[in-house]
Amino acid sequence: MSSRIFNFSAGPAMLPTEVMERAQKEFCNYNGVGNGILELSHRGKEFMEVMDRAEANIRSIMNISEDYAVLFLQGGASMQFSMLPMNLMKKGGFAEYADTGMWSTKAIKEAKLFGEVKIIASSKDSKYDRVPTIRHWQPEEDSSYIHITSNNTIYGTQYHDTPEVKAPLVADMSSDIMSRIIDVNKYGMIYAGAQKNLGPSGVTLVIIKKDLLEKSPKDLPSMFNYNTYYSKGSMFNTPPTFSIYMLSLVSDWIIEKGGLKVVEEINDMKSEVLYETIDTSGFYSSPVDPASRSRMNIVMNLPTPELEAKFIKEAGIEGMIGLKGHRAVGGIRASIYNSMPMRGVEQLIDFMTEFEKING
Repeated sequence: MSSRIFNFSAGPAMLPTEVMERAQKEFCNYNGVGNGILELSHRGKEFMEVMDRAEANIRSIMNISEDYAVLFLQGGASMQFSMLPMNLMKKGGFAEYADTGMWSTKAIKEAKLFGEVKIIASSKDSKYDRVPTIRHWQPEEDSSYIHITSNNTIYGTQYHDTPEVKAPLVADMSSDIMSRIIDVNKYGMIYAGAQKNLGPSGVTLVIIKKDLLEKSPKDLPSMFNYNTYYSKGSMFNTPPTFSIYMLSLVSDWIIEKGGLKVVEEINDMKSEVLYETIDTSGFYSSPVDPASRSRMNIVMNLPTPELEAKFIKEAGIEGMIGLKGHRAVGGIRASIYNSMPMRGVEQLIDFMTEFEKING
């Protein structure tokens, strides 16, 4: 795959070349069975082994205890915006949300359909240029749960510490899951769409403490009850088999690299050199408070929108795509998830340096 380019898109994001090559090799004839992985029965021996390996890998990588269920769902993280309050919002109760950008706003909107939502913290007044300081939070004792978006792809912000709260802490980790070491035991539930760090779109990972499963109302539709997936091993209906297969390969790749300790060190290096280039240039600027800067989504601006459009166009010619910022904020966004190699970041930095020389 020598012709591969560097995809800095926020998602679907690039996948490791080694994973793509292995999937290509196995696509038409998986494990010598004479059928491709897409053709195999989801209840057959071959795919069940894939499913088991995917779960075992996730548990190993994230150090997840047997107190938690690991579920493979469909519908993306957006479906969890509704499933979460349907299952965990106490009847007549409330939940607390941190408002840190568009995705948390969408989660809040859906949760309000099922109960009262209280905003525990917000950075809206500063145009989401930071995440609210955790030590200022004063969660209420009887909150059903507290929800955060751990990394905000659009605004380029990220929580670097886990809030210490008494109510179950729920995190949408779609854009930074498995990018660093976290203590899963501090969370009641974690959910993430796969298409950034885990694999292709189509599967949503849910990690939920088993005692929370008991809170799900009995009268929920089967497909919206976490217990349905737990009791059936994520096999109540046909799961997204190819996406789970790819997730198993990506998790294999993380283990082969040395686990999250190594992955985190690489991600830190990638983001540090990119932010250093921005901060020392005088041409590029970051709108994000330094204490809240994301290690996954680096957002920046050039002096004019016209220069930004030129930057995006010329970067594409040089084999770097997906650098256009979200339509809500504009600018430039470089998403450097686990699969983005250091050489991709180095190529971007070289381009930024040359672009500044010519246009600065």
